[in-house]
Parts: sequence; structure tokens; C-alpha cells
Amino acid sequence: MASNTSSSPVLTGKVAFVTGGSRGIGAAIVRRLARDGAAVAFSYASSAAPADELVRSIQSEGGRALALKIDSANAAALTAGIDEAARTLGKIDILVNNAGVYLAGTVDDFSLEDFDKTLNVNVRAVFVAAKAASRHMGEGGRIVNIGSTNAERMPWPGGAAYAMSKSALKGLVQGLARDLGPRGITVNNVQPGPVNTDMNPVDGPHAAAMHGLMAVARHGHPDEIASMVAYLASPEAAFVTGASLNIDGGFAA
Repeated sequence: MASNTSSSPVLTGKVAFVTGGSRGIGAAIVRRLARDGAAVAFSYASSAAPADELVRSIQSEGGRALALKIDSANAAALTAGIDEAARTLGKIDILVNNAGVYLAGTVDDFSLEDFDKTLNVNVRAVFVAAKAASRHMGEGGRIVNIGSTNAERMPWPGGAAYAMSKSALKGLVQGLARDLGPRGITVNNVQPGPVNTDMNPVDGPHAAAMHGLMAVARHGHPDEIASMVAYLASPEAAFVTGASLNIDGGFAA
């Protein structure tokens, strides 16, 4: 069984690509994978200043990081960015599909444009990235998708398209796990509940209502999500694949 007791960080020599890595949960994942020894490339849609600062922070600690401006809804740009990262860093061992959008609206007022954007970023881009990154992966490759506990429970109106998109990842991850398992590549979903980010702050207007639905009545911290991702990316998780794992304070319990 793999051990994390050696003097070298567990991901030393590995290369990771994280979509949507400049802020919030994505940035926490980038920092954690870098701290665990991986060289990390990450994409960002518009937050250039935070992306540059994250690269500088990792480099100042002796790590290696690369930021790439990519619209995840653009399949050609996403594929090209992953290929560029593989050329620059030598390979890709770990893909984390974190980029996502939350567009709310009930069936009466939710536009087809927002429906299509939700699918393009939350589902299509995950498939595109997995297809592109897996070409650069060998035995021991890891694909981790950031889903949502709303795949299990959507307790308020306005979230149908979002919940559908995150539910779709459950079927996708099971199928990809079958496709890539013979190559020694695992594929899993991490499904967070409420997490304290700019998009869903702990003091936001809906926080109390969300806490009332939870067994552990608080927001999660981005580092807690990153910890589960780091486990799935590690050698210790070699027997975990095709799984959708909640880290949600019991929101869906």
C-alpha cells in the first residue's frame, strides 16, 4: 500500500492541470497540489491578477506553476491549453475539472442561452478536458471533477439546470472510469456542499437557510475540498474510481 511517510512530498514529479484555478476552491486545489510536490498548470477565465499572484506565491515557495487564460466553454481553446501545458511541463498526470458556472432561474424564465452555457461549461468542458488530458497520461493518471452536492439534493427553486449539469457528471464519471481503467487512470467526482468563497460567502443572504439543511451547520473551507482532491490525486487512492463523493456537511444526508 502506498505511504505518505517518505521525506519527499507525495506528488513529487507529478504534473497537474486545474481548470478554473485562480480563485476560491480552484486556487485552494492549485496550492494544495503544489504543496504536495506537483508542478501545476491552471486555467482562468478573466481573473488575471489573482492568477499571476497565485503563480508568484507558488514559485516563491519553490514550486512550479503556469497560468493560462482559457474559456472552458471553448473546446478548441481548452484542448490547446492542455496540450500547451503538457508540452511546457512535460506531461500531465492529474486533471482537476473545477471550472463551473451557476446560473439560476425557474423554468419559466431560464433562457436557453443560459441553459446551453451551463451545459457547455459544467459538462461539455469536463469531457473535452478529460479527452485532451488523458492523451498525455500514463499509468497512475488521475481525473477529478468538482461536482456539487446539488446532484443529490436541490431543495429550492431556480437550480434545475445547475443540478442537472452536476448530476450528469455522475454518469460521465462512471463511463470514463470504465473507458480509462484499463490504462490505470482513475476518474472520480468530488461533490462539495456550501463552501466559503466569493460566490457563496459564509455571511451571504442564503447561508442560514443552507445551514438549516445540514448536519454540520457551517460552510466548508476551500482547503477542505482541496484535501479530498489531494487524496484522490495521490497514489493512496489507486483503488477509488467511478465514485461521486460528497463533502457537504451532511447537506444531502
